[in-house]
Amino acid sequence: MDFIRGVSRDQATLFPERLDDYISEENPVRFIDVFVDEQDMQALGFHRIEPAWTGRRPYDPRDLLKLYIYGYLNHIRSSRKLERETQRNVEVMWLLRRLSPDHKTIANFRKDNPKAFKEVFLAFTVLCRGLSLFGGELIAVDGSKFKAVNSPQRNFTKNKLKKRLQEIEQKIEQYLQELDAQDAQDAQDAKKLCASSKDAPSVQEKIQRLKERKVTYTHLLDDLEARGENQVSLTDPDSRAMPKSPQAKVGYNVQTATDDKHHLIVEQDVTNQANDKAQLSKISIDAKAVLNVDAFRVVADSGYYNGERIKACQEECIEPYVPKPDTSNSKSRGLYSKDDFIYDPQQDHYLCPAGQVLHHAFDAPYPKKTATQPFINKHYTTSACKTCSMKALCTTNKNGRCLTRWVDEHILEEMAKRIAENPQLLNKRRDVVEHPFGTLKFWYGYAHFLVKGLDKVKAEFSLMSLAYNIKRAINIVGVSKMVDAIG
Repeated sequence: MDFIRGVSRDQATLFPERLDDYISEENPVRFIDVFVDEQDMQALGFHRIEPAWTGRRPYDPRDLLKLYIYGYLNHIRSSRKLERETQRNVEVMWLLRRLSPDHKTIANFRKDNPKAFKEVFLAFTVLCRGLSLFGGELIAVDGSKFKAVNSPQRNFTKNKLKKRLQEIEQKIEQYLQELDAQDAQDAQDAKKLCASSKDAPSVQEKIQRLKERKVTYTHLLDDLEARGENQVSLTDPDSRAMPKSPQAKVGYNVQTATDDKHHLIVEQDVTNQANDKAQLSKISIDAKAVLNVDAFRVVADSGYYNGERIKACQEECIEPYVPKPDTSNSKSRGLYSKDDFIYDPQQDHYLCPAGQVLHHAFDAPYPKKTATQPFINKHYTTSACKTCSMKALCTTNKNGRCLTRWVDEHILEEMAKRIAENPQLLNKRRDVVEHPFGTLKFWYGYAHFLVKGLDKVKAEFSLMSLAYNIKRAINIVGVSKMVDAIG
């Protein structure tokens, strides 16, 4: 018995005469080809739709878009790798009709059309909606941190710059003391020291480098102060430090709204804000427009708990389910928290654990960083605190306990009641929304971006999301039905 052997390399082989014979009917490239050809490239926002009368003939933007969709669908993002595929990959040869654009042309296409890729993603969601792939009843919203093209060493906050400047001052002082010690020696010993170790010139060079670095850090700090910002990134200016993300210390916060039916991404966006508090209403309202429904439910984790955004969702007939985070300072200090007080909506007052009534005292605006307008808070107090035996368990304020209540806090209380009646939705959220992120990051390897700048990063994530949705849709209905849906 022998091993399975290949044929001789000198054996003449008759390949099929047509390139089309290599591509099966269920090959995804057939869908990519039909899908892109049916798009109005000018309406999507792509540049150079019509070739100029002069100069070298350009490539059709449709061909370059097909190449990028194919690349992200097959985990190939680099323009140089895409160029290589055009020369050796039969599927790409069929898709581009044996065109082979150079890597610079490929890279410039993605760079010059950052906003158009989002429109392509939305065009595919319209197709999915026509195939009834969206349930349109429950949407899960979540965010994830993706690494930017910027190392943590090239990201600076105000405190980090001040600390670096202080360290430089200390090092310069240390080197100056070393030079003074050398100058105090006699000439003969100094010559021996310089001839043996060359320490004096190296110390001078170190001091000069530190002074140059000090000037750079000082300019960065002054620029931050002038712009009123807290941090700056040198490689990718739009990227920001993500404190709670060990894998993407400097990067972007990616937001997705995922439909419950088939875990398809309905809407997506990218921001450089480190937290999710201000993201719920925007992506939920945009998802509603994509789904073209009158109302639906949206579920998110406690990081999205923001009264103004939750109110904005309800005003658009979107029913939010966001659990309240436990952030009570009183509770952490062993005191009664606001949850221990009972609110009476009829009388508009609170009943404290000691049985005393806190009456409405005054209203005051409270400007929040994540709010588009100041919150109006109602304040409740009682004079009974002065003689209350339980005061030590309630507050350390000598004037007594004062509770604040947002004028629209009943919206949050109604939402808390809905969550208590439907606790299974919070567990379902994790199953729905983390599926796309798990697929993109760990199966596709898309845990980082290749481009710099927020607009370009948004374009790249649109391609990532489009590739994910195409893969899911093909697995559900198949290539032939998707092609028929376009036709």
